[in-house]
Amino acid sequence: MLALVLGAVLAAAPAPAAAPQEVPILFNDHHVDATPDTLKNGRVLAALVKGDTVLVPLRAMFEQTGATVSYDAGSKTVHVTKPGADVEVTVGVPEVTINNEKRPLDVAPEIYKGVVVVPLRVIAEAMNAYVQWVPDKQVVVVRYVPPTPPPTPEPTMAPTAPPPPPPPTPTPVPVHTTTPDLFLAGDYTITGKTYNEFSAGNRNTGSWSARAAGEFGPFYAGIDYNQYRYNHTCASLTDQSCYVTTVGNNGASYVPAFVERDTFTELHAGYKILNPRVYVGIGWEFNATNNGYPNQAGFGFGAEKLPDADQQLSWYGSYYYYPNTRGTYTGLGQSLSMQYSLQTYKIGGIYKFGPKSPLWFDLGYNGNRGNAKANSPTPGYTHNGLYAGLGFNFNNP
Repeated sequence: MLALVLGAVLAAAPAPAAAPQEVPILFNDHHVDATPDTLKNGRVLAALVKGDTVLVPLRAMFEQTGATVSYDAGSKTVHVTKPGADVEVTVGVPEVTINNEKRPLDVAPEIYKGVVVVPLRVIAEAMNAYVQWVPDKQVVVVRYVPPTPPPTPEPTMAPTAPPPPPPPTPTPVPVHTTTPDLFLAGDYTITGKTYNEFSAGNRNTGSWSARAAGEFGPFYAGIDYNQYRYNHTCASLTDQSCYVTTVGNNGASYVPAFVERDTFTELHAGYKILNPRVYVGIGWEFNATNNGYPNQAGFGFGAEKLPDADQQLSWYGSYYYYPNTRGTYTGLGQSLSMQYSLQTYKIGGIYKFGPKSPLWFDLGYNGNRGNAKANSPTPGYTHNGLYAGLGFNFNNP
């Protein structure tokens, strides 16, 4: 009877629960150990299968992802932190908190062999991983791809002001190139006077002048011709103006009235010292008269400004000094050297009839002064006159 009762009791008693089974975990094709330095029953704890429930070691799994795991033994709470996830579970409480959101669990976390294990669902939801229990292989497969961090934005450079535009290329200033002068000018004397032994300031009438010059690099050569025409007046033998001092100042001679012509021819050659067209040079002067006195000649020096014949309006001028012009007088049984120092001058301007015209209008004033040096009949002489005329530039640009 006792046997029957015991048998009935044993038959009515619940069967002992099946022992939990430890299975490996493949995390991204690598085995995961709960505590790699500890062997338990000849193997390292991995996943735990209890009936229909698969539990995994929380610390081992989360540390695979670089998370930080802390355990509070007093409250039996595990706190996991990793970028993008904050997980908290408590042993014995069927609940998980993920990013401050509480979610229920079918099975509460527990401690197995000193390791906190949690349902597989916690790993799947908290890690955003692919998790599967493969019964026929007796393995838990976990695939986890860490989220790709957003690309680090390129540092925003402070906007820089665009470089200033290059300055415009300056318009080159046109360089005025001068064309060498080669000209000829002729003028008529409008008014002027002559003072010498034949004239006490008689008016010049029918007088004229001409000049020509050419430039050759830094040199120039020119000729200047002036003819002064005036009257020697003589009314009668008693007219004092009829008597003229003789060469050598040896007395006076009666000279009847006639038209006097004095000509002065100058040859110039110079070297340019200033622009535009300023030269220093040497000269040779020759003068002749129709009054019977000897012709005279001599060398000198001076300076000259040529007209700018390539410009519409320009000026010109010259000054030459001949320290000794001389000629020999033969008459009255004697031969005498008559000598003067001579200064010649000229100043004027031109106005072209058009910017490209080779013809210009000429206006100016010229003259000379001779000072007696030896056997001169008078202390000296002067000629001057205001003139006007035309000029022509053969090298018109």
